[in-house]
Amino acid sequence: MRSAAQCFRAVTCSVNAGLLLVASAATAQEASSPRALSEEQGAHIDIASQPPSGKTTEEDVLADGSKPPALTNAPPPRPRHKGLVLESTLGILGFAGQFRHVSPPAYWLHGQLGYEVFSWLMVFGEGELALTDTSESQDESHTMAFAMWGLGGGLRGTVHVSDRVAIFGQGDIGALAANVPHDALALLGYRAAESLDASFGARLGADWYQIDRHMALCAAIGARLAQGFSKATDPSDLPLLWDLAAGVRYTF
Repeated sequence: MRSAAQCFRAVTCSVNAGLLLVASAATAQEASSPRALSEEQGAHIDIASQPPSGKTTEEDVLADGSKPPALTNAPPPRPRHKGLVLESTLGILGFAGQFRHVSPPAYWLHGQLGYEVFSWLMVFGEGELALTDTSESQDESHTMAFAMWGLGGGLRGTVHVSDRVAIFGQGDIGALAANVPHDALALLGYRAAESLDASFGARLGADWYQIDRHMALCAAIGARLAQGFSKATDPSDLPLLWDLAAGVRYTF
């Protein structure tokens, strides 16, 4: 019995000693935690009104009229990409010869696909579609709406005025025709316009390259001779067409 009581007392003392150790460890951890430290310091937070040393503020830059190297040395612009070029423009196709008395200026869609052999020279193929009518020569009850279409190709030369702006000039050879019922324009003296006939033209324009140098906005004006739109009964007629358009080009 005495031996059992001594064992029980020894176990009880050991358990109590362990609980005291655990409690003291928890108290020490809580006391050293950031929350406890913050509570002891009154949770006071200081916000600095001035930047750390080594930082440059806008006022510092403006005060002495200079900028630190980090602001003056901007990264160089991306090089302009050269390669396959797709261009699409929307504008107006007008008539300067006798055909202007047949049709008003047409809504004009022009597409061009080319390859830049050099940064200043591109070879291209092109296609176009225009929509107009015969309202200049016929009354409203007889006016006929029709489409014009054409194909061609040529060369473009480009001069880069700056990193973002370029001026170009191009010459092209192609064919143009009006899509109308048979003899619809023959009655007005333009039978040849009903089938593809040769055209020779030139165009002058400008490109404005965007931040993404693959993309550019463009505008151009052009003129051409379209043989099929010469009036058959007037040998002196000059079948001159003009166009004005703006659009987008993308270099792949």
